[in-house]
Amino acid sequence: MTHTTDNYQDIRDAVRDLCAQFPDDYHRKVDEKRGYPKEFVAALTKAGWLAALIPQEYGGSGLGLAEASVVMEEINRSGGNSGACHGQMYNMGTLLRHGSQEQKRKYLPKIASGEWRLQSMGVTEPSTGTDTTRIKTTAVKRGDRYVVNGQKVWISRIQHSDFMILLARTTPLAEVKKKSEGMSIFMVDLREAERSGMTVRPIPNMVNHETNELFFENLEIPAENLIGEEGQGFKYILDGLNAERTLIAAECIGDGYWFIDRVTRYVKDRVVFGRPIGQNQGVQFPIAEAHIEIEAANLMRWEACRLFDAHQPCGAQANMAKYLAAKASWEAANACIQFHGGFGFACEYDVERKFRETRLYQVAPISTNLILSYVAEHVLGLPRSF
Repeated sequence: MTHTTDNYQDIRDAVRDLCAQFPDDYHRKVDEKRGYPKEFVAALTKAGWLAALIPQEYGGSGLGLAEASVVMEEINRSGGNSGACHGQMYNMGTLLRHGSQEQKRKYLPKIASGEWRLQSMGVTEPSTGTDTTRIKTTAVKRGDRYVVNGQKVWISRIQHSDFMILLARTTPLAEVKKKSEGMSIFMVDLREAERSGMTVRPIPNMVNHETNELFFENLEIPAENLIGEEGQGFKYILDGLNAERTLIAAECIGDGYWFIDRVTRYVKDRVVFGRPIGQNQGVQFPIAEAHIEIEAANLMRWEACRLFDAHQPCGAQANMAKYLAAKASWEAANACIQFHGGFGFACEYDVERKFRETRLYQVAPISTNLILSYVAEHVLGLPRSF
């Protein structure tokens, strides 16, 4: 395994020991059945890793995003897929930073213990995509409740979560001074919602990733489930999105190291024409280039974590970390499958599974082109392109 030196070796060793109980064969069978790694996620929960960001006073570990990113990295580096559980990490930031004390006392201890799961965030809509300020899902206050109508798409882990953080427009777009105003976030009890106004339609996809389309028809949410101030939800959700992109970067880095480890080992042992194929520069150079890109992405990941944990603006760094890491893991994936030859497409080698999983992150959450647009406008000061 590629050696990593940092201040988190104890966390790495502990997560690796847990992941070793769920070898490639376990993840391969889950993928074949298009199932959910319930046993794996339960083990992570029992060990406290999914409560890493929850303060100790509420039963968590009280760690920062840096430590949480190490957990996600090591899951992917060990052959797993953090996509089954990473929502609980980045969704937590919204509740932690903007929830009331009463909400924290109500939700956090049970989430930390594993009794409740907070794995889902409802933001994306079919007609708006990443143009979040134009979402059409509305939440209208009537007495002590909000009534929600609208639609969401690509909402993950609904079937394996108890709660969802939902973004909805509470003030019409035409009535706000800034288009980023007038949206609010709510804690939604999913099981209750499914009985009273929310319809879930699963979306089959190329990756074994549980994701869904949601339809809301007069779904009533208690007013006490509003997180923070009404109308400020977009600002609040950005914290969660920065954490999300940084954690995804860490997962891609884990994937990248997994691919590099596998392909390096394979090309050392694979002998063709009387010599290891890894002796050829045409094989060495793409692997070396991918490794260099992973190491560079890793540095940006740590910078994004540092700023987030210091409660400093980190949008640029989170986006750049995600861009670099997703690109690096994809290049490593291409090298790995290419130099495995036909065996790279054989399920028993796990390369094709990890290849599919890491390809997702070129597209979501947030596509590479949107990141480039963000950097052009917000970092370089170029005119907005859309």
